[in-house]
Amino acid sequence: MDVSNILASHAAKFQSVTVEKETPLDVDTGFLTVTDLTPIDEDSYKSNLEEYLQMTARDGIQALVAALYSLPTQPSPDGPLAQLPAPTTQLPRAKPLPKPKPPTKWERFAAAKGIQKRVREKKVWDEERQEWVNRWGKDGKNKEKEEQWIHEVKADAPVDHDPVKAARDARISRVAKNERQRLQNNARAQTAAGDREERKKDLEKTLATTRISTASMGRFDKKLDGEKKLRGVKRKFEAAETSVEQEKQASLAVLSKLDGDVKRARREKGSGDGVLNVRKAIRNVSKGKGGIALAREANRKGAKGKRGGKR
Repeated sequence: MDVSNILASHAAKFQSVTVEKETPLDVDTGFLTVTDLTPIDEDSYKSNLEEYLQMTARDGIQALVAALYSLPTQPSPDGPLAQLPAPTTQLPRAKPLPKPKPPTKWERFAAAKGIQKRVREKKVWDEERQEWVNRWGKDGKNKEKEEQWIHEVKADAPVDHDPVKAARDARISRVAKNERQRLQNNARAQTAAGDREERKKDLEKTLATTRISTASMGRFDKKLDGEKKLRGVKRKFEAAETSVEQEKQASLAVLSKLDGDVKRARREKGSGDGVLNVRKAIRNVSKGKGGIALAREANRKGAKGKRGGKR
């Protein structure tokens, strides 16, 4: 019986596991991604979009599975696991890399002396109990001297010496010392960051000064790429000419302020006639002319303003 036709028809239903394209697929097994750089076939894309997308996705998945089967594997309770290599696709970062923290005082000392960092185990062996106990915390090894039933006391110790309290105070002082050193390291790191910001502000201030040091105050100088516009302090000037009513209100405001200062000083000191020299205050405001001359000058300005308005 010839079954070649049946086998051929059955094999035609399944495509080959080997993906062949004009532009080879870019397979990154580290990220489990496949990039297809083949140009889109407009006829197939427009005629049957769903079938075209399925075929493209099938080719990418087939290439990725074939790449995974070619990787070395290691046994596990759930079955063989493929060892993924390092990714080859360079992905951009949304934010810059974090800046390394400045070394602490101990880290600088260890680097100078060549001391290697060693992680201490949380459990230590207790010879008396013959078991592993905590190094710190509840029932910790560091509280051994406080909880022992017999203590060694020096011969010259005072009568009221409490060895349990002394051991507890020594342990608490060590904890406080470590916390103080941690806070000092944090403050030192913040100070270094603050110094960098201060130097940055000084550089910006120096650059701004040099930019306006030319004869044209930097107006005709060539601008650099990405150079920001200088922001100066806007000064607010009062109007050179004002109405008669505004001048009158300003004079009254000055006189009322002086009167209020005198009354306030008298309230604070009681009778206090000598607290504030009223004549001296009026002399300073009127530039030595006196209060009558000050009022006469204010009236004269008001009369000039009225004549100017009629004209």
